[in-house]
Amino acid sequence: MKRFSKLSLTGVFVASLVCALVSAQEPVAVEPTVADGMKWYDATQWPVENKPWTDVDRYFARFPARSKGVVTDAVWNLSQHSAGEVVRFRTNADKIKVRYNLYSGSVAMPHMPATGVSGFDLYAFDDATNRWLWVACTQATKKEDEKQWIAGMERKTRDFLVYLPLYNGVDALSIGVPEDCEFTALSPRSDKPIVYYGTSIAHGGCASRPGNCYTAMLSRRLDIPVVNLGFSGSARMEPAIAELMAEVDAEIYVIDALPNMGPELVAERAVPFVKKIRETRPDVPILLVEDRCMSNTWILPERQDFHKRNQAELKKAYEELKKDDPNLYYLGTENILGEDLDFDGTVDGSHPNDLGMWRQCNALEAVLRPVLEEIRAKK
Repeated sequence: MKRFSKLSLTGVFVASLVCALVSAQEPVAVEPTVADGMKWYDATQWPVENKPWTDVDRYFARFPARSKGVVTDAVWNLSQHSAGEVVRFRTNADKIKVRYNLYSGSVAMPHMPATGVSGFDLYAFDDATNRWLWVACTQATKKEDEKQWIAGMERKTRDFLVYLPLYNGVDALSIGVPEDCEFTALSPRSDKPIVYYGTSIAHGGCASRPGNCYTAMLSRRLDIPVVNLGFSGSARMEPAIAELMAEVDAEIYVIDALPNMGPELVAERAVPFVKKIRETRPDVPILLVEDRCMSNTWILPERQDFHKRNQAELKKAYEELKKDDPNLYYLGTENILGEDLDFDGTVDGSHPNDLGMWRQCNALEAVLRPVLEEIRAKK
């Protein structure tokens, strides 16, 4: 059983520079409103990437309306957050503005800044480097606002993407460009996504901005959509979640729920959870991920024991399932947040900071990239 827990810095650097391809997206006709020399485009008027369901109560919600009362109340409430969702557009504007109305007025948390909780993170595709590069992130101070994202750019046509807030929802979003500039709304990529089910860490805690969540990093590195099904404190492998995941025609499923579970619950639910997905998706690769060891585990014997027992139960489930499932993979994660002696990869021992997010992305990329390459080679 290969553990995939290490990746050299050289390998990471090379992998991050692999040419990203801008998948062909179709333009979407959207009529703007014009005010004070700016054209404003309502982002609810074109499709959102990484949002598999359209039958939603709120446009930027992650789960369909019919799942209310089926999933737990905690998961339903957290599904109103827009974690992982992406809006794409093309413009030659020299400045871009944004108007938004957030779902919640709680724009920050004690251990996570407003830029990550409630920020709109803007990237542009750079032809010179063939990569998506960061441009600007809003600094939310209130529920409803209008801000200038960026100004002073060369008037050159570029593709842009916007990562929506991680730990807040979005009730309204409009993008503004000068009236004499071009703007084209773009449809999402048509590629099958990675569907990533996890805890608060997958949800985005505690990235400093949405583009620094490791699921977003993976999407850019691997050039594939990644559906973020992270639910803070609430990932416990319920059958209803497996059924919803299986509705998505995914390239790969990732199950990373152990930080919200204990050994007894893992023993009870891991095998049935995978089998529930397999009822609908018998051949799609599934990656099981161990829980990260909290950064201060080295000094807490009881916590060491907990992680060992938790991971042992997942390994046992994997070994049982693997007998009849050739498309099952496993990621051991003792050092997923890094091997440095200072354990500097988290904000609180549990939730990654940006360094921890980068390291977690490295570990996941090491196992997901070869699986994707094999899938793509067969197409």
